[in-house]
Amino acid sequence: MTGPRNLESRTKHVKQTWGKHCHHILYMSSVKTDFPTVELNVSEGRENLYWKTIRALQYIHQHHQDQANWFLKADDDTFVVIENLQYILSKLDPEKPLYLGRRFKPFISQGYMSGGAGYVLSKEALRRFVEGFQTGQCTHFSTIEDMALGKCMETMKVEPVDTRDVKGRQTFHAFPLDHYVIRQLPRPRPWHMIYDYYEPNEGPNCCSDFIVSFHYIYAVQQYVLEYFTYHLRPYGYSYRFRPDEI
Repeated sequence: MTGPRNLESRTKHVKQTWGKHCHHILYMSSVKTDFPTVELNVSEGRENLYWKTIRALQYIHQHHQDQANWFLKADDDTFVVIENLQYILSKLDPEKPLYLGRRFKPFISQGYMSGGAGYVLSKEALRRFVEGFQTGQCTHFSTIEDMALGKCMETMKVEPVDTRDVKGRQTFHAFPLDHYVIRQLPRPRPWHMIYDYYEPNEGPNCCSDFIVSFHYIYAVQQYVLEYFTYHLRPYGYSYRFRPDEI
């Protein structure tokens, strides 16, 4: 998800970093450009974000549903480790109605996935989302994109998946790493930890070895995370936990 004013400041850095690891990537905007971006019939602005998501998913269903089994929605300030996401998805069936991300708990009975952390729909979940709007079972009842999409997922009986590893550590993150890995002094719990569906952890055990995403990652930080993810290796390093434990 992007817009005309973010192409130079954000989106080109996604394209030059983690975007290169996707099988297919589409940049959704309100105008068509040579970047390239897909023009959706929406206006820019936070109040139109859910309409943008609806139109983007409808466009993908119409033009690209047979090119992939899983569909990731991410913002232009999200960083994603595609290989870790692929590993999580490799154990799941895309023909089942599944929905993955950082699970929040308020407002929706089964919870909903944070928009900033990025969320994933299976092929069947995408089909049901589009069907929901075709039949009127889902509506644009709120401008809060991630919560409203979560309501449609619940209505269409799409099942949320627990994306934590076997140690209970999160893989999707709605904020940068420092919001989680630094153990804070006793304080009122910040809103994003109050919203967490599962009991949150702070400190070094906050996050899985197989992290999928961080949010609010801009320009230079995209390249820093790209370097740490794909190039930095301490000599003699071995995983703290085996990949099959995730």
